[in-house]
Amino acid sequence: MNEHRVSAKVWDLPVRVIHWLLVLLIVMSWLTAEFDLLPLHHLSGYLILALVITRIAWGFIGSTTARFTHFVKGPKAVAAYAAIVFQRGGKSIVGHNPLGALSIVAMLGLLLLQTILGLFSEDADGVGPGPLADLLTRQTGRAVADVHELVFNVLLFTIALHIAAVLFHTCYKRDTLIRPMFTGRKILSDGSVHALRFVPSKWALVIFAAAFALVLIIAAV
Repeated sequence: MNEHRVSAKVWDLPVRVIHWLLVLLIVMSWLTAEFDLLPLHHLSGYLILALVITRIAWGFIGSTTARFTHFVKGPKAVAAYAAIVFQRGGKSIVGHNPLGALSIVAMLGLLLLQTILGLFSEDADGVGPGPLADLLTRQTGRAVADVHELVFNVLLFTIALHIAAVLFHTCYKRDTLIRPMFTGRKILSDGSVHALRFVPSKWALVIFAAAFALVLIIAAV
């Protein structure tokens, strides 16, 4: 008997927009740092920080699949999923799987740490320091800058693992993860479709506006 499959909405607009904006802004941050375009580098950092704050807030008050309580699981659930991760077939998971949840939390944490460190970083020649670098000694600011660079390298490694996992699920497990992050919809077995609650996107925009304003105020202090 063939399994009935349906197209269901799994990702809301804020999750998708934040995801792809972070991709673009991380690339922008790297390029502007490489070419010493510091005003643009600072701007990309401010935007990333505001987006991360928004995504964290949305993880508590947003739509069902955006909430940490929906996808962050305990050790037993992670171990159980890891035990079957190489098995093909089965029901598609609505939202992030338990292993993918770890990478999402890790990347958000690293981005939050990275951008906060950037606020206090002092570069070697003293040109274009972070807006809060004056609160630290020059030596401490340089140490923060070194950690800022180190965290970025760890972030790149985590992103590489995330991309590899997405390709693995798409190519090996035949579980398409990329398209739903554009369209918001995923083909699921009818037994996998649950009643999901979607919060109006306007509230994410309100949170982002407040977060970005707060970041700009802190940067201007």
